Amino acid sequence: MQALSRLGLIKWIGTQTEALVLAVPSEYRLAVAILLVLWVSAIASSFVDNIPLTTMMVRIICSLAQNEKLLLPLQPLVWALAFGACLGGNGTLIGSSSNVVCAGVAEQHGYRFTFVQFFKVGFPVVLVSVSTITVYLMIAHVALGWNGPGGLDGSAPAA
Repeated sequence: MQALSRLGLIKWIGTQTEALVLAVPSEYRLAVAILLVLWVSAIASSFVDNIPLTTMMVRIICSLAQNEKLLLPLQPLVWALAFGACLGGNGTLIGSSSNVVCAGVAEQHGYRFTFVQFFKVGFPVVLVSVSTITVYLMIAHVALGWNGPGGLDGSAPAA
């Protein structure tokens, strides 16, 4: 991640993401930001280790939330990143260390499967699960506005 940071890639990705979100009318910015963070992190974490990916994406979502032109709450972006990175790792054999461990155990017991075999099962599961989470995040954070600093639903803490 330090190499990517020094090369300016993280800043470039952040700048491009901000530009994409700014390109839409303000009433759609939260939805677009959630979709970008969720789907980019899900697809990327299918192919790269999700810990460094999440580390990089945390910087980007914090930058988005701090941008006064965007006026985006941080909470829905955090949820989008958490779900995307977690669920995306199920898409490929290398997407999650647990997938690699399971493949190793399976091979020790005489059942070997390839990257492509895993992908044929895993990636459709990712598409369905991330699509489901997309609906949830749109309802919870865009339609209902659960974006506050309080509990899981974003409501203010009880006095």
